[in-house]
Amino acid sequence: MSIKRDKNASPTLSDFKSPDEGMSRRKFFKLMGAGVATYVLLSDVFVSSAATVDDKFEFPDKDLVSSWIHISEAGIITVFTGKVEIGQNIRTSLSQVVAEELSVAPQKIKMIMGDTLLTPYDRGTYGSLTTLQISPILRLAAANLREILLEEAEKVLGISSSKLQLKDGKVLEVGSANSVDFGDLLEGKQVLRKINKETATIAPARWKVAGHSIPKINGRDFITGSHKYVSDMVLPNMVYGKVLRPPAYGAKLLRIETKKAEDIPGTMLVSEGDFIGLVADSPGKAAMALASIDCSWGPGTLLERSELFEHLVKNSKGGKPKSKSLEVSYEGAPLRISQRFEIDYIAHVPLETRAALANWKDGKVEVWAGTQRPFGLHEDLAKEFDLSLDKIHVHVPDTGSGYGGKQSSEVGIEAAKLSKAVGRPVKVCWTREEEFKWAYFRPAGVIEVKASVNNGKINTWEFHNYNSGSAGIDFPYSGAEEHVAFHRSSSPLRQGSYRALSSTANIFAIESIVNDLAGDLKLDPLQFRIAHLDKPRLIDVIKAGAEAFDWGKEKRQPDIGYGMACGTVKGGFVATFVEVEVENKSRKLNVRRVVTAFECGVIINPRHLKSQVIGCVLQGLGGALFEAVDFNDAKLTNPGLSSYRVPRFSDVPEMKVVLLNREDLPSSGAGEAPIVCIAPALRNAIHDACGVKLHKLPMLPSGVVPEHT
Repeated sequence: MSIKRDKNASPTLSDFKSPDEGMSRRKFFKLMGAGVATYVLLSDVFVSSAATVDDKFEFPDKDLVSSWIHISEAGIITVFTGKVEIGQNIRTSLSQVVAEELSVAPQKIKMIMGDTLLTPYDRGTYGSLTTLQISPILRLAAANLREILLEEAEKVLGISSSKLQLKDGKVLEVGSANSVDFGDLLEGKQVLRKINKETATIAPARWKVAGHSIPKINGRDFITGSHKYVSDMVLPNMVYGKVLRPPAYGAKLLRIETKKAEDIPGTMLVSEGDFIGLVADSPGKAAMALASIDCSWGPGTLLERSELFEHLVKNSKGGKPKSKSLEVSYEGAPLRISQRFEIDYIAHVPLETRAALANWKDGKVEVWAGTQRPFGLHEDLAKEFDLSLDKIHVHVPDTGSGYGGKQSSEVGIEAAKLSKAVGRPVKVCWTREEEFKWAYFRPAGVIEVKASVNNGKINTWEFHNYNSGSAGIDFPYSGAEEHVAFHRSSSPLRQGSYRALSSTANIFAIESIVNDLAGDLKLDPLQFRIAHLDKPRLIDVIKAGAEAFDWGKEKRQPDIGYGMACGTVKGGFVATFVEVEVENKSRKLNVRRVVTAFECGVIINPRHLKSQVIGCVLQGLGGALFEAVDFNDAKLTNPGLSSYRVPRFSDVPEMKVVLLNREDLPSSGAGEAPIVCIAPALRNAIHDACGVKLHKLPMLPSGVVPEHT
């Protein structure tokens, strides 16, 4: 394979390989030419050891987080990360932090993401960890590159590095026309150096690229439709796959007749134990063939929705016993609240349903998949097909959203099974109904809270979460005797990660009860919260949001209500303020205004951070008001967008985002925390408007506020 390099062009991986040709890191570097690469291995923070470049490039410990950068003879800066782009715009923010240290435009950086042969091992893109963990690593790696370039330029130009600076892909002498391109500087050299963790990075106060709003890198591709998702991809000789699935949860196949399907030209059946699938030469033909399979199934095993919450409590386990003193203190308090909350399952509803394309060649398999865990799929494929990891190559093109819902490997394995059986590339795209029925949901749960107040202060706090999860369960307020417990349970539906995990449910319960305690004491809910907080960052967002919302103003009409909630999740601090109207006769709810104040350390891209906050709030509206998975007789009864209600344009209120920039603090992720306060803020505003206290999520599946609860 010969490659002609054009210094004015930025090559992509497709310039170096065909879709069915695997490539090791060593081969990639060879094709990129001589240059400089830095490597950093981390366990807790940093471990002083360097990786070696070989054909497999396997790290000694899969839990190590790694980051590396390469500059070629052509001056091309390539950044590698195991993280993936699913709409949170990390390609842009990660490019900004590297560009800042190297004094280049972010658009000049080529980011290769989520490729199991080319990028460092990464456990997955979840938990708002990319900005928190990967940004500082890339900043440090880029700062090391800057120092290496200055050292090399000092040798080439014969000028002290103190008189040199980096700018636009060159090292130049300050106040002179003397300069050398990155590529020319490194021509004929191969520099591999262990990273120095003591190298100084540029302080946020001096940022010129990071810390500023720039457009989304490759954003034009998405606007014009030229970006290719997995669901758009085509390989030569490719066929389309479908999988036979039961009509109800737990149903077993009793009888099957596939002759009609097999008689359709261009169709091939695949049967391996319980797995039954087929491929056809067009998506329509594959769907028609699947529909023509004649089969019968046994009954499902799912319990009825009316039994769900009692089932979760009855089948729970875990949780330490509470102290006797807490019960005594609770019973002796003059103001007590005991309340149960019920949380329904909700679906992720990603824009792009699960999709994967697989191709086998010479005993190796290559898979393109929309997944948040490329290395997780890599490992699952190895287990499924009893292959060594070096025989599997997983790619993750930018994916059409996930929200925590694309961490499992099923669609990639399905495509690989079908491809291996038929000896051709196979693409499997789940339908919207399959996405609803066979993906996993945000867990349902029951939350029981008992709280008391004595002498105007929260005296006791007892909190039990059944099944929903432990994220966000800690009580953020000070002074109370506490007992907090999470109880695992047996879930009748498949459940898993969701944006902010269970923090939304737990903070909904926490902020509802705290608000009710303030109301019973006839105290301002905002001042009551601040009086119990010893978290300055949380107090700051409350005050900033209150000022922007004009909290404390007199109500102009009786059917208007104001509510607030606050919380801290995964390094983010958020306070949300809401104004609602409950129409007097119809009881219809109108969400009139939402103000969200948010702080997550130093801001890398204000424009895109604001978009993350808005996205969280709008998605949170659905789970707060009307999103719920409905089921009956072991079947989902609303597996489609015509029956499962998500927020619409007509639901969008007037919105304002207040961002607090903390240049003295490291950046944290922002893809999850801003979602957690919209539900309790809405609930508290509804109570303020009409006196009704709501204790279920979703609160208003019918869209109408009840007369009482």
